[in-house]
Amino acid sequence: MLNSLNAPQRDAVKYLDGPLLVLAGAGSGKTRVITQKISYLIDEAGYSPKEIAAITFTNKAAREMQERVGKLMVGKNIKGLTIATFHSLGLQMLRAEASLLGYKPQFSILDSSDSFKILADILATTDKQLLRKTQSQISHWKNGFVNPDQAKATAEEELTHAAAKVYQLYQQTLKAYQAVDFDDLIKLPVELFDEHEAALNKWQRKLQYLLIDEYQDTNACQYKLVKMLTGVRGQFTAVGDDDQAIYGWRGADVENLRQLTEDFSKLKVIKLEQNYRSTIRILRGANAVIANNPKLFEKKLWSDLGTGDLIQVSACMSEEAEAESVIMKLQAHKFENRTKFLDYAILYRGNHQARIFEQYLRNHKIPYTISGGQSFFDKAEIKDLISYLRLVANEDDDPAFIRAATTPKKGIGNTTLERLGEFASLHKISLFAAAFEGDFQNDVGNKQLEDLLNFCTYIQKIQECAVRDPAGEVLNDLLTTIQYEAFLYDSDEPRAAESKWKNVLDFIGWLTKKGEASTEFGNETDGKNLLELTQMVSLMSMLEGREDGEPDAVKLSTLHAAKGLEFGHVFLIGVEEGILPHRESIDLGVTDPTKIEEERRLMYVGITRAQKSLNISWCKKRKRAGEMQMCEPSRFIAELPKDDVRHFGNPFNKDAEASKEFGKSKMANIRAMLNNN
Repeated sequence: MLNSLNAPQRDAVKYLDGPLLVLAGAGSGKTRVITQKISYLIDEAGYSPKEIAAITFTNKAAREMQERVGKLMVGKNIKGLTIATFHSLGLQMLRAEASLLGYKPQFSILDSSDSFKILADILATTDKQLLRKTQSQISHWKNGFVNPDQAKATAEEELTHAAAKVYQLYQQTLKAYQAVDFDDLIKLPVELFDEHEAALNKWQRKLQYLLIDEYQDTNACQYKLVKMLTGVRGQFTAVGDDDQAIYGWRGADVENLRQLTEDFSKLKVIKLEQNYRSTIRILRGANAVIANNPKLFEKKLWSDLGTGDLIQVSACMSEEAEAESVIMKLQAHKFENRTKFLDYAILYRGNHQARIFEQYLRNHKIPYTISGGQSFFDKAEIKDLISYLRLVANEDDDPAFIRAATTPKKGIGNTTLERLGEFASLHKISLFAAAFEGDFQNDVGNKQLEDLLNFCTYIQKIQECAVRDPAGEVLNDLLTTIQYEAFLYDSDEPRAAESKWKNVLDFIGWLTKKGEASTEFGNETDGKNLLELTQMVSLMSMLEGREDGEPDAVKLSTLHAAKGLEFGHVFLIGVEEGILPHRESIDLGVTDPTKIEEERRLMYVGITRAQKSLNISWCKKRKRAGEMQMCEPSRFIAELPKDDVRHFGNPFNKDAEASKEFGKSKMANIRAMLNNN
């Protein structure tokens, strides 16, 4: 099996003498190395599957790895092997050790809109910008493993000091709800292992070998967790690429790669430089751009897939001209090369750039998918049902209580809920518990109390069924009892209601399947435990939702969302100063060159998504805040190797005549093909 690998890949698979860092350039077969190493650890090195954990960043990456390992190890026992995201591994640990941190195993996982609401209550404001800033600051602290007291002690500015106070209240609120947020799924296990040595020893014994994917994307907290789990043995393989570190804005720290060399003196470094994805020209372009960044580790991608087409750089008069030019080129190329729509991607720096391209694609009846759109789990009808599930699993979850109690309406009005809230906070209990307190019951009218208690006793009834009956059955009973279908049709136009009801049925069907006992590899939710299903759903909704098979459609995506993907033909649009590199990084670039370096890595990621052809475009004029402004081509365009680039539409370009001739010969080819058809 190892014969199918190149020499450095083989070395990386077989090396077991200590900590290993595999520097895997774009398209160099890193997933292959991780999956082959899992197989090698079990078949050759005597590890039991349950002693191995492969950690990824997304559900998609985990699923792909599971499928590959399943094919590699067909017919062999791999029961107990952990292939999971950092957050699902954290969830497993918290579930097992919840009581040590003062949580019950049925804790709720709040999504960002829940935590946003909690912060809005604490700050008593609807100022979205302030709330987003506070939310992001708290997330930053958690990712850096900074607790509220440390945040308060180190805050220098008034605004940060205020955020640190909010952080303290926010954590207290979460604890009262028996809830955790997304960042807590990593931070709390680190706290747990810091405070409880026995728990750490147990998990170190359980997970004897770790494989970490996309290591350059780890933040301080994730690095701490890896270090704790591997202990002094340092039995791990970290796979990463410093040239693809593009998540600094969300706490990822590329310094973690350098830190490895300091924390593990015996660290071995193996470089994977052969690229199996792109042509030589595309790689020369990528290497030339990234060479302008300072290097943690020197490496140069190479390929034996042939020289390939020239990289095309087009200057367009406006956004409309750019969109039209891209769509025309895409259609002509597809016709000429008999390719499919899914072979093409349009990549951009910011989501707002997609709008005009969506419009032009729709006008030309070209199918497309857009990443970063609304997740299935963000749809209101799915969130309604999840609120019931969360409440059934954890009756202290106040945000879930409020949503479930009022959707559909059950006669529980705002006044009743306000009184209930005041009583609950005065006595430091949950809304659910407060409803059963005699002092509260004496204070509300009979009708209001009856409606409230009917709801609460119904939740208790489902809690009993949830332990006993299959998840699908419980969920269908729930829909019938709350008359959710009728509620949708009463609240919406028939077509919209029908679409929402279909989503609900899809969701129930999907959960029913997940809840059935299954031998499917890597399925954490074997059996029919509604609590585990609820926590799994909460986590999935934050990681990225469901992914079905890829349709035959052009992919529109931000550069961040495109990392890890590859396409035959890539259009990289809006490559201008102020967009890529981003305006903020240019303002800061004077004092903080690391921002420009991260933007250059983003350009590198964009270039290396392309397998066969790469088109780069920029606009000479662009509308900003309602005014037409002149634009400059990105500095990254000038960093491309001149001999591998052909420019179009640029009056300053000496090759303008040659480009015109090239365009004419292309059109002649297409006409000839049409005549032959």
